Amino acid sequence: MTQLFDTYNESYRETVQSSIDFSGLPHSFFYAAKADMIRDVVACHFGPRGRPAALDVGCGIGLFHPFIRDAFSRLAAVDMSAASIAQARQDNPGIDYRAYHDAVLPYQDGEFDLAYAMCVMHHVPPAEWPSFMGQMRRVVRPGGLVCVIEHNPFNPLTQLSVKRCAFDRDAVLLRAGRTERLMTDAGMQAVASRYFLLLPSAAAPARRIERGLARWPLGAQYMTTGRA
Repeated sequence: MTQLFDTYNESYRETVQSSIDFSGLPHSFFYAAKADMIRDVVACHFGPRGRPAALDVGCGIGLFHPFIRDAFSRLAAVDMSAASIAQARQDNPGIDYRAYHDAVLPYQDGEFDLAYAMCVMHHVPPAEWPSFMGQMRRVVRPGGLVCVIEHNPFNPLTQLSVKRCAFDRDAVLLRAGRTERLMTDAGMQAVASRYFLLLPSAAAPARRIERGLARWPLGAQYMTTGRA
């Protein structure tokens, strides 16, 4: 996996955009939707003025960080691709980027208030899912939050975009129920999922409809959260 993303670090934007061109939407639309979801979770869990210390696990070249950086008092980010980390560090000064090369995240127990992994776990071999989730739980303080955003395998357009994406050839999509069980097995509480990216619009009426249908497995992606 590391070598694969080292190869695509310079063409990541174009590769992802080509996989979703059929939607007629720019990649930034999907980043903005994910950022809105994380902001909602932060406000609900830490309060409307909460700015937790956060860790992005599997950050790639950091394209998401301009959309979410101001939500946190501290943002650290890790990836197994050293080339991607170098690109992210160049593009986003002020964020603590680190490359790591084994299964153990390079942080202390309970160092963060929030850890999130955004469309990362489907690249992790299924046998390693429990340890991956356990590491996310380990670096979050008691009472903090773990958040996983993943593709919804029930959505046919998601399946199409995954098939069209060159670096998703190893992808093993997780159902939300599987992600929930992994969090529960890792010792998390209040585990819940909601789906989003059902409608191709950022307009308020579309977002209201999505929120009303968030418990149904219709959206292109889902977010699962658990309290550490």
